[in-house]
Amino acid sequence: MTDPDADAGSDPGAGSDDAATVPVVTDGAPRNDNPYSQGVRAGDTLYVSGYGPVDPATDERVPGNVRAQTGRVLDNVAAVVEAAGGDGLDDVVKVTVYLTDLDEYGAVNEAYGARFGDDPPARVCVEVSRLPDDVSVEMDAVAYLG
Repeated sequence: MTDPDADAGSDPGAGSDDAATVPVVTDGAPRNDNPYSQGVRAGDTLYVSGYGPVDPATDERVPGNVRAQTGRVLDNVAAVVEAAGGDGLDDVVKVTVYLTDLDEYGAVNEAYGARFGDDPPARVCVEVSRLPDDVSVEMDAVAYLG
């Protein structure tokens, strides 16, 4: 349980197994009017909402092939992690990739591997029939910020 005598401004995860959750808000990743947070921090764990290849500066879908789109998706994920006090993709421990065409799996792997290198996080990749705004790739993530 949360200590009622604790300082209200203290770190939400400090010394408590029942940490408060804190929504993460950043202009570095797309924002919209849908009823969800860009990310939610619970103690040292950050849950990043699903992002497609949308440029936050223009709110437009990034043109080009799935490699370029994957890069933008990962930029969006990194921005949310950084806004929560993390070290971008270095703190990501789990990613779920949603693809509308599993034939693009290899191209996504190339872009993904270039960003995560030799120590990538755990990952699941699933093919879905459709994604919001008719994008072809979306990812959500979990990061550890401890």
